[in-house]
Amino acid sequence: MASISYIEGMSRRLPPLNAIRAFEAAARHGSFTKAALELHVTQGAVSHQVKLLEQWLGILLFERFGHSLTLTSHGRSYLHALSEALDAVARATERLGAGVSAGPLRATVLPSFASKWLIPRLGKFHALHPEIDLHISTSTDLHNFSLNAFDIGIRSGLGRWAGLQADLIAHEALTPMLSPALAANQAMNQPVDLRGLTLLHDQPSDAWPRWLVMVGAMDVQATQGPSFSDAALVLQAAMDGHGVAMGRTFLAANDVSSGRLVQPFSQTLANDFSYWLVYPKSTAAKPRIDAFRSWLLAEATLSSTAVFKDL
Repeated sequence: MASISYIEGMSRRLPPLNAIRAFEAAARHGSFTKAALELHVTQGAVSHQVKLLEQWLGILLFERFGHSLTLTSHGRSYLHALSEALDAVARATERLGAGVSAGPLRATVLPSFASKWLIPRLGKFHALHPEIDLHISTSTDLHNFSLNAFDIGIRSGLGRWAGLQADLIAHEALTPMLSPALAANQAMNQPVDLRGLTLLHDQPSDAWPRWLVMVGAMDVQATQGPSFSDAALVLQAAMDGHGVAMGRTFLAANDVSSGRLVQPFSQTLANDFSYWLVYPKSTAAKPRIDAFRSWLLAEATLSSTAVFKDL
């Protein structure tokens, strides 16, 4: 029988573990703010934990110059040692939970969210977690997680699903979008300039009428034009020059920033539905789900900040 050896009467002198996590994340990112996003706490909480650790150690780990954050020589040395230790803990945990967590992480995702937002960012997730194989199935139905077909889901709604944990990914706003070629052939100085153009529709079906009323362009025909069952399809139709879409700013951010779509007006209509990560509450602590959730929510926060800062 294997034996465990130890030194009787000797205990480990460990600093507060929350402070360790805060320091390691802040040092890795070079930012209290980015560390806070990763750990799902406030920037002030990270700063407090780091100061607590510095007081416990009796040394400075960071040099602070305004908003700039630089590791001291002690901080660099400590980070290196901690990174090795935390990596060892992560590997041991992964091995220990292999029987429970083995296999892919199975996600059911809205088709539009998968194609327009998630897939372009998957390289970042794989770089952080090469040990996790993510299997994505696109669907608009909320599957019964008790059947064990999926581990997590990404859905649009109000965040209320019985028996499921729902974490907010991002709010959404709606505004007209069209191709650069169509915009070049039609003056777009004010909403009434939409008069005579083909309007493209998806869900919610009343988005165009509500937006036009909001901006005072009630004489624009709001109900005619092609309709699509998927937000990515209506954006693609707009990019191909078939008309003007009521685009979703969060989903269309890459297309707008790359110039594939033009957003001519600043007025946006808040969408009642938001994007949510959903999963059974009983599985929230599983390492693979926790890793994906932490990455997804941090990435979505960065995207939302970029999209909505000027709205």
